Amino acid sequence: MKMNQNRRAFTVGALQLAGAAVALSAGLPAHAQKVSYAGKTIEWVVPFGTGGGTDVWARFLAPYLSKYLPGNPNVVIRNVTGGGSITGANQYAADAKPDGLSILGTSGSTQFPYLLGDRRVRYDYKKWEVIIGGPTGGVAYINPKFGVTSIRDLAKLRGQKLVYASQGATSLDLVPLLSFRMLGLDVQHVFGMQSRGAGRLAFERGEATIDYQTSSAYIKNSLPLVQAGKAVPLFSWGVLDGNGQLQRDPAFPDLPHFAEAYQIVTGKAPSGTEWEAVRAFLISGFPANKLLVVPKETPRAIVETLRQAFRDMRNDPEYKAGVEKVLGGYDQSIDQAAEATFKLGTTIADPARDYVRSVLTKDFNVKFE
Repeated sequence: MKMNQNRRAFTVGALQLAGAAVALSAGLPAHAQKVSYAGKTIEWVVPFGTGGGTDVWARFLAPYLSKYLPGNPNVVIRNVTGGGSITGANQYAADAKPDGLSILGTSGSTQFPYLLGDRRVRYDYKKWEVIIGGPTGGVAYINPKFGVTSIRDLAKLRGQKLVYASQGATSLDLVPLLSFRMLGLDVQHVFGMQSRGAGRLAFERGEATIDYQTSSAYIKNSLPLVQAGKAVPLFSWGVLDGNGQLQRDPAFPDLPHFAEAYQIVTGKAPSGTEWEAVRAFLISGFPANKLLVVPKETPRAIVETLRQAFRDMRNDPEYKAGVEKVLGGYDQSIDQAAEATFKLGTTIADPARDYVRSVLTKDFNVKFE
């Protein structure tokens, strides 16, 4: 970073919060400070096992973080499993120091228990600062045997019983659970799938009649079903624009996003408590699917240095190529976009939360103790 020539140059030494470092950080704007990670190691906590989506995301980005941070530190991934990511997030909330040497990557699976008010959750997103967001997308589709050729034919499903192969009522499959319900579809959710891939296989075998896949899996595995006349796409989940509004997913420009789909089916724009509930979990599960955070008390100079590394990363040709191959074409959000997505993806109004908890308790025997 360039130094402000009208100010004395200071260094946030050794990335410590002790004594002088705090005093120096407090008095200077981020652009007037220098942070060096030379000789340091950053621990990137992933509250999931190896090989999952969040682990793949973190391991893809870690070398670029090392490359573009001043001093080129080592960036190591530490997987902490348990509780569907609650264990690792709780540990991070309790133990992480605001020194820029420990960062946490969460996903919708971490955000959902937080939004639901799960009592096992000991972390609070309000106490974390977002560095980047990692969006993803997805497409819902149906078996063509019902005579549906697009979302406009959904009235043909009145009186029809659909089957969805689900990983669990409070997993990321909560988004289709709430969304199908809002569209007025009669869907039986069969739980126990170990992955969305297993759900797709159930669809291919005819055991499930409606499904969704994340964008990369849809393009690779479900689009061939569409092309073979064995599946009919209905809608995408959508992406967020700069104002936090749903827009069509650029990967699927011909498909309406969910809010559009609802308006096509009902003739009116979505609104009310049910929509607020769907919107909160949809954003948390897709546009805000991955969030990289640090403790709120982390000095601004360190936060800015981390963000700048990711800004620089986005211009790297190898990174751009990898985004298509590894991340399904979804670039990382930073700065105001990341902050807006972070807020929307980790916030829910009390009436909307109460509605979701009521649905899960009454219809799916989920216990909130």
